[in-house]
Amino acid sequence: METASGKGTLKGYVLDLAAIATIQPHAIVSRILLEGERGNVTLFAFDEGERLSEHSAPFDVLVQILDGKMEVRLKDVVHVLSGGEALVMPAAIPHALKALKATKMILTMIRS
Repeated sequence: METASGKGTLKGYVLDLAAIATIQPHAIVSRILLEGERGNVTLFAFDEGERLSEHSAPFDVLVQILDGKMEVRLKDVVHVLSGGEALVMPAAIPHALKALKATKMILTMIRS
């Protein structure tokens, strides 16, 4: 079985997500896993305390937590997600993310 560790093309390889999503001190690291006309899938690694300020997306977004603990503020509601949990964020709704612990997550955006 061939695996991809994050260099070059990822298509046709088993993805070692832990190796691709490495936590960097005081940083957010992202890597596009799949990008197309109808959407994209991005892998993120947040160091503890790192955040994405409030913003909105023009399309629905699925956030899947692989490892760690993430606070997701969706409009005025706060959700705390841990490894194995996911949340669908509706289009045009303001949201913000903060890593309560070092966190690895996948973000999937579907354009409709």
